[in-house]
Amino acid sequence: MFLDSDLLMSALRALTPILLAALGGAICERAGVFNIGLEGMMLMGCFTAVATSWFTGSAWLGVLAAALAAAAYSLVLAVGAVTLRGDAVVLGVAMNLLAVGLTGFLLRTVFGVQGTFDDPSLAGLPLVGGFTPLTYLSWAAVAVAAVLLSRHVWGLRLRGVGESPDAAATLGVSPVRYKYGAILVSGVLCGLAGAQLALGNVTLFTENMTAGRGWIAVVAVMLGRAAPVGVLLAALLFGLAEAAGFRLQGLGLPQQATDAAPYVVTLGALFLTTARRRRRIRPSGAAS
Repeated sequence: MFLDSDLLMSALRALTPILLAALGGAICERAGVFNIGLEGMMLMGCFTAVATSWFTGSAWLGVLAAALAAAAYSLVLAVGAVTLRGDAVVLGVAMNLLAVGLTGFLLRTVFGVQGTFDDPSLAGLPLVGGFTPLTYLSWAAVAVAAVLLSRHVWGLRLRGVGESPDAAATLGVSPVRYKYGAILVSGVLCGLAGAQLALGNVTLFTENMTAGRGWIAVVAVMLGRAAPVGVLLAALLFGLAEAAGFRLQGLGLPQQATDAAPYVVTLGALFLTTARRRRRIRPSGAAS
């Protein structure tokens, strides 16, 4: 049977890194910062989690270090886009490319290997009910983000900063501070996503192991319209696609075809979303 409980469990495990990164992207979107550097932040989190876990023997120290490293890396976007008023899209692309090269260089420098670092002594995250604690944390983060962004004064001010920073500034709200805060929070969440991917889903580091999940998280933000529950549903769609790809691979389909499943779903979702928006615009354009 293709659809069963094992497929759902696999989808929920695949969901976690995408969901954590997408929540970070949604918070940035609410602050008026289009963050496409999620992939690079996740990759920095992956490497830092594995390196710290291997040197210290503690997976939880690896998780903490991953969150801090990704948050520090996110300052590149914060300083460049907020303080220096650079193009956030260009900076995000540069961060993604830099992370691939930097982690590949560190892999050779720190571990003396190329491609993949895998060691039996590498401590991974424990499982509780078939999932790591970070999986449960990601679900709780959706609820917390939904409440904060819709009901808490911090979320309302963040939305105001994103929609009209000048108006927010006249009310005594610092757009720079809120944008910095949103980007740093996204860095922490991407670091946790990287730790989950490297110490939870697997227990190793390989070059460019995020494999486009950060980009999928960006699409999840767009499909979910930066709403936590919408982002959860979009990320779940991609998690199911990834799990289905693994299942089809087990049934004999080529790996290249099954690996493409999440990206095919991404393109399909983007196509349907764009078509819907165009249908909504056409009647108003015809009436005018």
